[in-house]
Amino acid sequence: QARLVESGGDSVRPGGSLRLSCAASGFTLENGVIGWFRRTVGKDREGISCISGRDDTTFYADSVKGRFTISRDNAENTVYLQMDDLKPEDAGFYYCAVDSWVTVGVQCLDRYRFLERWGHGTQVIVPT
Repeated sequence: QARLVESGGDSVRPGGSLRLSCAASGFTLENGVIGWFRRTVGKDREGISCISGRDDTTFYADSVKGRFTISRDNAENTVYLQMDDLKPEDAGFYYCAVDSWVTVGVQCLDRYRFLERWGHGTQVIVPT
């Protein structure tokens, strides 16, 4: 069964770090673009970063640029999101998604473009 599974969510103090994982099974991530999205308090699900499954092309939303780093390990069929200098406003549910027709850039921050597969999310808690 093809699916995406996020993990790595936890409670961390402001200024701390977490690494989220997005593991694919039943299909390969190499053929698409993988995006990370989050739903925080009072906001709809927003795109924060994406990476090409074929090369090292990445894109970040301004809200996380310089603090978050997306990477992939094709051998593990997994994409990671390293989150540093976490802030209370980063708290929420984080999701990954994949689609073969999305391109890396502003387009990949649009959740409605990811039609193929979504994970169920992992929770990040950053107390104030």
